[in-house]
Amino acid sequence: MEISRPATLEIQKYEEKKQQISNALGIQSRLLHFHKHEESIRQVMGLVRTRNLSYLLVLLISLSCLEFGCTIDTITAHQFIKDPEIIISNGGDFKLGFFSPSNSTYRYVGIWYAKVNASYVVWVANRDRPLKTSSGILTISEDGNLVVLDEEKRIIWSSNVTNSVSNPSAQLSDSGNLVLKENNTGSILWESFQHPSDSLLPKMKMITDTITGKNVQLTSWKRPSDPSVGAFFAGIYLFNLPEMFIWNNGKPYWRSGPWNSRKFIGIPTMYSLYLDGFSLVDDKEGTFYLTYDLSNNSMLSHYTLSSEGNLEEFSSINGKDWGVTWSSLMSECDIYGKCGAFGNCNSQNSPICSCLEGFEPKNIQEWNGRNWSSGCVRRTPLQCTRVNSTGGEEGQKDGFLRVTMMKTPDFANWSSNMEDECRYQCLEDCSCVAYAYESGVGCMSWSSDLIDSQKFSIGGVDLYVRVAYSELDKKGELKVIITVTVVIGSMLIAICTFVLCNRMAKRNGGIYLKFHGEGNLAVSMNKDKLEELPILSREELASATNNFHQSNKLGQGGFGPVYRGKLPDGQEIAVKRLARTSGQGLEEFMNEVVVISKLQHRNLVRLLGGCVEGEEKMLVYEYMPNKSLDTFLFDPAKREFLKWRKRFNIIEGIGRGLLYLHRDSRLRIIHRDLKASNILLDEELNPKISDFGLARIFGGDEDQANTKRVAGTYGYMSPEYAMEGCFSEKSDVFSFGVLLLEIVSGRRNTSFYYDEQITSLLRFAWKMWETDNIAVLIDPVISEPCFEMEILRCIHVGLLCVQDFAKDRPSVHVAISMLKSEIIQLPHPKQPVFTATQVAAERESSNRLRIGGSVNNVTITMVHGR
Repeated sequence: MEISRPATLEIQKYEEKKQQISNALGIQSRLLHFHKHEESIRQVMGLVRTRNLSYLLVLLISLSCLEFGCTIDTITAHQFIKDPEIIISNGGDFKLGFFSPSNSTYRYVGIWYAKVNASYVVWVANRDRPLKTSSGILTISEDGNLVVLDEEKRIIWSSNVTNSVSNPSAQLSDSGNLVLKENNTGSILWESFQHPSDSLLPKMKMITDTITGKNVQLTSWKRPSDPSVGAFFAGIYLFNLPEMFIWNNGKPYWRSGPWNSRKFIGIPTMYSLYLDGFSLVDDKEGTFYLTYDLSNNSMLSHYTLSSEGNLEEFSSINGKDWGVTWSSLMSECDIYGKCGAFGNCNSQNSPICSCLEGFEPKNIQEWNGRNWSSGCVRRTPLQCTRVNSTGGEEGQKDGFLRVTMMKTPDFANWSSNMEDECRYQCLEDCSCVAYAYESGVGCMSWSSDLIDSQKFSIGGVDLYVRVAYSELDKKGELKVIITVTVVIGSMLIAICTFVLCNRMAKRNGGIYLKFHGEGNLAVSMNKDKLEELPILSREELASATNNFHQSNKLGQGGFGPVYRGKLPDGQEIAVKRLARTSGQGLEEFMNEVVVISKLQHRNLVRLLGGCVEGEEKMLVYEYMPNKSLDTFLFDPAKREFLKWRKRFNIIEGIGRGLLYLHRDSRLRIIHRDLKASNILLDEELNPKISDFGLARIFGGDEDQANTKRVAGTYGYMSPEYAMEGCFSEKSDVFSFGVLLLEIVSGRRNTSFYYDEQITSLLRFAWKMWETDNIAVLIDPVISEPCFEMEILRCIHVGLLCVQDFAKDRPSVHVAISMLKSEIIQLPHPKQPVFTATQVAAERESSNRLRIGGSVNNVTITMVHGR
C-alpha cells in the first residue's frame, strides 16, 4: 500500500509524540512492543489516513497501558528504571530511585518520602557498594532477583533470592515497602521491610527468632554522607524478658527496659495514645516482633538510628518539615551501664553517678575523677553469704531497701509469682540480690551485678535491693538523726523568728497582725490562734508606692487595687489594698493571711507582710515582674513569647501548685478562684498561684463542703459549685481544665459570651473534638508538628477535667500523671453541658422571679498581675 507525503508527515509527528510520551513516563522500554498488536497497528494506520492525531495519542497511551499497565509503582525485567528515573507508590507517598547523600557524589538506590518538603531516605539498597557514575539501572535479572547494575551492567547489589521464578515483579507500596513477588501466584519472594536500613516505618516488624537466630534489625549509617553500614545496630533482644537494645560494635549501648504489654518500662516518656500504638507480639513459637502503627492519617512518623547511635522519632504533619519528637539518648544516664555495677545514675544530680544504698565505690580515685565504670561493691557482706561460706552462726537476716522510680537493671530473671511471693522467693535465695514487681511484667529478680540502673523523675518501678541487716539499722539510725536534726533546727528557727519579730515590733511601734476571730476558717482551724505576720506601716507602704500613685497600679481585682512598690532596701513588692467598696472584707483578708502564711511552695505566691491601720487593710507580696498569665496569653503581641515549651511549663507549674494545696501542704486547701488572672509569672515566666481570699481549708476527713455564699468567677466555676454551692478538690480541677484549654487555645473562656452558636470555650473545644477538627482550637503560635501529640494530650486532659459530674473528673494528681504520660490510656471525655452563660441566665431569671437562694459574690476580674 502506497502512503502519500502528508501521511508520512503524520507518521513523523506520531513518532515524535511517541518519543515525548515515552520520555515523560520515564521508562524507555515502555513502547518497544507495539508490533505484537497487529489489529491495533491497523487502527493506527487508519487514524493516520484520517490525520486525527489527538485520537492517535489516546490510542497510543491505551496501547501502552494494554502492554505494561499504567501504574508507575512497579519494576519488571522489561520495565526497569535508569538513573535518574524514579517510580512512585500508588498513593504517591513514597518514591524509589537514585539519589546522592549530602556532600557526596556517589549514587545509591533508595526509598524516600514523596510528600514532605524535606525528603528523608528510609531505605538504601547498595549501601556498601555505591555507584560512581550516573549510569545505574534497577531491574529484574534473569534469575528473578531485583538487582542494581553499574554502567558496565555488572551486578553491584542483589536481593539474593535463591529460588528462580519465571514472572517476577517488584512493587513499591504506600507503606514504603518494596516487595518482590511472583506474579502468577502472588507469593512474596523478598521485601525491603525484612531487610531494613536505619529506619523503622509504621507496620514494619523488628523481629528476633530465638530458634533460627534470624533478626530484623536497624543498622546505622556510617556518617550522614555515607549510608554504608555503621557501628550501631538496634533490635529486639530476649534474655528472659523482651527488650529493645542498641549495640555499638557488638556491645550494649542503650536499653529500653522490659515490655509490660503496653510500653517499655525503661522509657518513662513512652506512651501509646489514639495517635499511635506499639505492640510487641510473641507467636509462642520462639519469634518476637515489635511494630507500630499510626491512626492519625495526617501524620507521618518513623524512627531512625543515627550514625551516633541515637534512636530518634521523626514526625511530620500535613507535609511539613520533619521534627524530632523523641530521642533514646536524652541524657548521659541513658548510655548503657554508665555508672557500673550497683551504680545508680540520676541526670538531675551532679555528679550523675552514685552507689545504691548499702554500697560504696570500688575505686574511689576513679570515682572522684568521674570515671564510674568500675562501679560499686557491698559495704557489708550479706548474712546468708557469711553463713554459707564460713558455716558461722546465723545472725539477723538480710533485708531489702526500696529505691523508687527506677529503671530496672539488665539481666532480670522472670517468674509468674505475685508480689509477696516474689519478695519471699528472693529473700530465701541467697544469690538473689534484688527484686522488683511490675503488674504488666510480673516478678523480676537479679542474681548478678545490677547493671544499667537509673533514677527517673517520672515513671519507673520500685527496686528492692538486698542489704545486710546492719545497713537497715543504719537506715533507721539515719532517720532518727534526720528527725532530731529537723526538730532542733525548727526550734532554733522559731526562737530566732520570735526574737526578730520582737525587734521589728519595737521598730514599728509594737504593731503585729494578730487575728483571733473565728471567721471563715475558725471551725477548720479548730479555733487555733492565727500565726503572727510581720507588718509594715501605712506610711512605709505609701512611700514605697509613691503614695499609691496611679502609675504604679498593676491591676484591679475583687479585693481591690494592686500597686507596685520598692522598699528602702531595694526589694520590689506588690501591695494588695482592700478597697472600701470591695465586696470582700475582713473575712477574706483574714482568710488570705491564714492560708498563704502557712504555705511554702515555688508555685505559690509568697506573702511578705501586711498592714492593718483603722479601715486600711493591705497585704504585701513578692513582686511578679511579668504580671499575670492573662496579660501574656490573651495579648496578640505578648503571646508570641509563650511558645509551647513555656506554656507546658506553666501548665505543669499550676498543676504542682494545686497538688500541693490539695495533698502535700500542712493544710488541705481548696482555692475556689483559680483563673488566668490569678496565675502570676516571675521573671522567667514560671507560674505562681495567687489570691487566696476565697480559699477554704478542709479537715483530714472532709471530701466536700457546701456554702450559701457562692463566690468566684463565672466560666471557671464548676457546675455543682455555681448551681448548688457544693465545692471540693474537683471544683479546682474544673477550673484547672478551663485554664488548660485557655492556655492551649490562647482564647478566653469568656470570649464566646455573645456568640449564639458556641456560648463558651468548653463548647467550642468539645465541638472541635467531636468533629475531629481539634487543630482549629490550637493557638497558631504553638502549632508545631513536633509538639502536636503533647498538645492533643493536654486538650484531652482539659476536657476530662471539665466534665459535668465531679466524680468523672480526675484528681489533680491523676491529671498531672496524664499530662506527663505516666498514665497511658486516657478515658474518653463526656460532653460538657455546663456553660457560664447558662448559669448567668439562670441567676438573672432567679432574681426576676424573687426566688430565695444563694447569695453570690461573683467576680469577672480585670486584674493584670501583682
